[in-house]
Amino acid sequence: MIKIIEHQVISEIRLQRPPANAINRELMEALIAAHKEIIRKGSQVIVLSGKEGMFSAGLDVPELLQMSRSEVALFWECFFRLQSCLLGSPIPLVAAVTGHAPAGGAVLALQCDYRVAASGDWKIGLNEVQVGLAIPAPILAVLRFVVGERTASRLAMTGEMLNMDQALAVGMVDELVEPTQVVGRAIEYAQMLSCLPQQAMNATRLQAKEHLLQYRVTQEHIEAATDAWFADETQTVMRGLAERLGK
Repeated sequence: MIKIIEHQVISEIRLQRPPANAINRELMEALIAAHKEIIRKGSQVIVLSGKEGMFSAGLDVPELLQMSRSEVALFWECFFRLQSCLLGSPIPLVAAVTGHAPAGGAVLALQCDYRVAASGDWKIGLNEVQVGLAIPAPILAVLRFVVGERTASRLAMTGEMLNMDQALAVGMVDELVEPTQVVGRAIEYAQMLSCLPQQAMNATRLQAKEHLLQYRVTQEHIEAATDAWFADETQTVMRGLAERLGK
């Protein structure tokens, strides 16, 4: 599911769930556990990376379609718990967006403090609406923080996928480099962060997003996401998507 690679005081968490790093509950639990262990052993920065050409394809739709309502509710609880874990990390996270990052892949990247992305014909965005799923409120809140209110509203409403140049222009990613250099540049940026006074840097970093950290995911959010998943419109679109993925 994941591989942890040490770069002195930097810990890289590499997603490696073939073929597309699709997000299921097992992967999310592995990420939460890895984050906890990295904090425990005293690393100063985390780099979250994928494979070249594919950061993460988002939620594992075929697997989710096989789940009962109670299982889907547990999935969303874990998803929001992972979001909170990454967003509120006591040490910085740098995303090495190594390729495509639709939907859940974009969500993972958005929780990070800085995003280095691969230049080229890759796409990133919250395209949930296009596949029949309403974007949960906790995710919208982070999108607004990253790209601003009006741009977030437009992107979320249409489910528009951005190429990397467009993503850079609106602030969804922070810089572009050649695909083979993404992880190296993310580690380089992480090393710069590790050289700063750690207490001052982390206190400032967390204070800047204090309003997001005070946002509490409730049972109502979990139930709303679960209801949205089982809506007739969503199920119809998702089953069509799963069929296309199968082919």
